[in-house]
Amino acid sequence: TSSRLSTLPSQKPRQLSHLHSQLAQLTANVSDLENLLRMTAVQAESMRGLGGYAGGMFMAASKVLGEETVRGGSSNVG
Repeated sequence: TSSRLSTLPSQKPRQLSHLHSQLAQLTANVSDLENLLRMTAVQAESMRGLGGYAGGMFMAASKVLGEETVRGGSSNVG
């Protein structure tokens, strides 16, 4: 155990340097994640708007197609 204890102080600066680089990488990754989450929130809001627009288009198409079906059915009868 004495040889192990003698090597620990010499490894400490290297380990601290390694931890520092890992912390810097973690900070960069968290920053990237924050930017991606912000972008995702903007895109989700845009998708919500597109969903409303598409729903309106489907309702309009349904109304037009429904009217054409009614007209087509009544013209065949008359």
